[in-house]
Amino acid sequence: MSKPVQHPPANPGTASPPYRPDPAIAVLADWLGDSVAAADFPETQLRWRNDRAAASVGLGGLTDPEWIAHFGRFQPLPGNLPRPLALRYHGHQFRVYNPDIGDGRGFLFAQLRDGSDRLMDLGTKGSGTTPHSRSGDGRLTLKGAVREILATEMLEALGVHTSKTFSVIETGEALWRGDEPSPTRSAVMVRLSHSHIRIGTFQRLLALEQADEMAALIDYCLTQFPGPPAPADAPGRDEPAIRLMHNVVERMADLAASYMVAGFVHGVLNTDNMNVTGESFDYGPWRWLPAWEPGFTAAYFDHAGLYAFGRQPEALHWNCGQLAVALRLHADTAPLVAALERFGPLYMAAVARRWCWRLGVVPQGVEADTQLVAACEAAMRENRAQPDAFFFAHRGARGGATGALGEALAAYQPVADTHPYWEDPAPQSLLIEEVEAIWDAIAQADDWTLLQSKVAALRRMGAAHGAAPKPAGHA
Repeated sequence: MSKPVQHPPANPGTASPPYRPDPAIAVLADWLGDSVAAADFPETQLRWRNDRAAASVGLGGLTDPEWIAHFGRFQPLPGNLPRPLALRYHGHQFRVYNPDIGDGRGFLFAQLRDGSDRLMDLGTKGSGTTPHSRSGDGRLTLKGAVREILATEMLEALGVHTSKTFSVIETGEALWRGDEPSPTRSAVMVRLSHSHIRIGTFQRLLALEQADEMAALIDYCLTQFPGPPAPADAPGRDEPAIRLMHNVVERMADLAASYMVAGFVHGVLNTDNMNVTGESFDYGPWRWLPAWEPGFTAAYFDHAGLYAFGRQPEALHWNCGQLAVALRLHADTAPLVAALERFGPLYMAAVARRWCWRLGVVPQGVEADTQLVAACEAAMRENRAQPDAFFFAHRGARGGATGALGEALAAYQPVADTHPYWEDPAPQSLLIEEVEAIWDAIAQADDWTLLQSKVAALRRMGAAHGAAPKPAGHA
């Protein structure tokens, strides 16, 4: 029997915050979700235990049997939700409105505070059927869980605001899927997220004309996920719905920028996959770019390229527009449109800010930094460069670039890089061939060492990059 993947807390030697349960969503539960029970799995074999994430919410001290009891058998955490809650929502899926969705193979299990006093959710994937499962089996393949580990670890290392893969437990069922060899192994996954409130949650309340419930949800979001005030000249800036709209637009613009600078393609940017906190989550057919190609798609079923790499900012902007439509239940159109129109400038500023961070140079201002971005993109397109290799080669304006790129880089001052990662012969990346090799070792020989080594390498890369820069005015 192989051992579970385990990792130390984020800051060894420092005290972890205490466990602080706070099931704040209980005040909305009667109309926001359905009380459900987890599936009774034939096995519960611990495969992944994210001790770094667990330490951040006071759960790092759980023993393995306690961990399995809570995250494999879903015994309630002390002082938390007495029963899991399968959330209700609608959404645009590839821009087709679908009212027949909701948590079909997952639920909200618990809420608790982290060391920064943020309200965090523990939610599941593959935990069994719910009233929203339709014809699905409510399960998750082990391969899907492994892919989510890899996606979240790589994204976190590249500064993307992402959910954390908290736990993976193999469940001993043989699943049949049309998009991978079957039967295949099964798992139940727990993710640590900063909210599970979606744009699609608001769309459902609009469709049902539940104005009182939407007012309560707006208040919940503003209370639990506060953001900076709207600009001083923004119309209706003090109205709750307008405040929320500004917050979401700022967060989504930064999320879109973070995807682009990371060279990441999410694949399924539907409104039911859009968290109002701007946190990326729910990873299915994701990919990292093998070369800088705006038309690159991740999902084999995205025939029109709606969510291609280069169209991701457009997709997130469109999704913000759907939130504006929903919030018309509580606000006039003009101030909502004014908030939505901020997306473009906020996105450009976020790309410039994050690009300089990843390139390891001191920013000079949005106008100059945008010109640097354009020169880098042109060089990558011309040379068919893999983005991870490009950023690594030119980190700190090094790399001997010539032509327009060389001129653009020459004007920039490098940041001080002292981490030994920057002296490695090659950077970390996560192309599909490596993902498949990591999975093959598990599938063929139950060998988890490649996954363990990759996670350690990605965390080392994350330490070398340091924290991504935040927008002005954000704590």
